[in-house]
Amino acid sequence: MDIISQLQEQVNTIAALAFNTFGTLQRDAPPVRLSPNYPEPPANPSEDAINLAEQPKAMSAALVRAAKQFDVLVSALPLSEGGEEAQLKRIAELQAENEAVGQELQKQLEAAEHSDKTLVWVSWGLFFLINSFIHQ
Repeated sequence: MDIISQLQEQVNTIAALAFNTFGTLQRDAPPVRLSPNYPEPPANPSEDAINLAEQPKAMSAALVRAAKQFDVLVSALPLSEGGEEAQLKRIAELQAENEAVGQELQKQLEAAEHSDKTLVWVSWGLFFLINSFIHQ
């Protein structure tokens, strides 16, 4: 897998971990009284209280590991050779090449359309020729 695909995969991993971490924190957060005017919220008794306390730490650690892995992948990207000026020159070369190929493709398309029109006229001619022989 190339480096760009690995980076995309790592971004997806980070997004999934963040989504799951925030969702878990929201789901497992203890109830809190919003105002003194409201009654005290009921306690949320659970036998997994110890596990709930450790889960956010584990999920946060996984998120940090994924971010560090992303940094490693970014540092493995090749440096551009020649700087910005060389990159702009290469872009101009590629655009000129693209334009030449596009013009050649357009010529071939026009030639094919001309061939198709000729074929249609030949087909109609044959149709009328055969039709005239049949009706003689």
